[in-house]
Amino acid sequence: MTTITVRSPRTRRAVWPAYAAAVWSLGYGTLGLSWALGAPGFPWGRSDPDPDGALSILAGLDPTPGGWWIAGFGLVCTVTALALTRMSGRVPLRLTPLFLAWPLAALLAVVIPDSRVMMGLAYTPLLLVAPLAGWSLGGVQLSDAWPWPVLNQLLCVLGGLLLAVGAVAYQRRCRDACAGCGRTDEDGWTSPAAAARWGRVAVYVAVTVPLVYCATRWSWALDIPLGVSKEFLDEGAKDAPGIWLAGAYLATFGAGGGLLTLGLTQRWGEIFPRWIPGLRGRRVPPLLAIVPATLVAIVITVAGLTYIRQSLAGRFLLSEWGAWLPETFWPIWGGALATAALAYHLRRRGRCRRCGRS
Repeated sequence: MTTITVRSPRTRRAVWPAYAAAVWSLGYGTLGLSWALGAPGFPWGRSDPDPDGALSILAGLDPTPGGWWIAGFGLVCTVTALALTRMSGRVPLRLTPLFLAWPLAALLAVVIPDSRVMMGLAYTPLLLVAPLAGWSLGGVQLSDAWPWPVLNQLLCVLGGLLLAVGAVAYQRRCRDACAGCGRTDEDGWTSPAAAARWGRVAVYVAVTVPLVYCATRWSWALDIPLGVSKEFLDEGAKDAPGIWLAGAYLATFGAGGGLLTLGLTQRWGEIFPRWIPGLRGRRVPPLLAIVPATLVAIVITVAGLTYIRQSLAGRFLLSEWGAWLPETFWPIWGGALATAALAYHLRRRGRCRRCGRS
């Protein structure tokens, strides 16, 4: 077996995400080891403020043996990330790091986190503005939206993203594609024209899926029991005053995101409209759309998987379908949004400075 280690500056730049993922994995594995040995801060089990363990897939995990499992998991991720920095000369062995990296990245980014990440991101703007506007939110503060167990989930998402970016760079080297743009002489479905076609379909799906959820929450705020019983609405308002207004806020947040998603196929998503002072007529930086769209895609997929787990566990009533069924389609929303963001990137990446392809 021949091991090839390429030392050119371009290759070193291409493998830095894999090295970053290795550092993350080693650090997180060390955290797991410290929790197993009695250090405070274990983010699951009894330390998690989730009252009945209904949200986290790791709700029943304790520091022992949980910390040891995390340490072992960190070791596996470290070895996998380091494998992404090198390529074997034999084709079957080249694929082994990818078979490990993608499942590990998905586990970290979308399986281990839960819907509280979405709730934290959605309510953060409101919690920041409320003190300035003199609004009372029942004593809820920013720290309530981001306790350590939820911040830990963001840390896991970061590790998953680093592994995913490292895997993409590795795939490019396996395909003899450009390390900068991923192009080869045969682009096919990644050509700008093809991306415009399938990206448009993805945008339509991403805009349509959340509308049922929005309709239910707006209806509840108007005291219309769409998908639930009147008793459900009355009990919710009694137990948590203002909860349906908060739901309408989230629905409006989602609808606004859907409107912005249209920009991935519209001219105003590439050139700032005239009504934006100081920016009108200027080119929209692609990352300004791609980064938020990708992060939102991850967050809503995570939230949707949380509702799917809860529904499979029998935590919901079929008669109250409006309270949970629309959310189970969110992974479709997230997948469509990520696909639309990819299409937008492929359309707007322009000529590559490294390979000269366009």
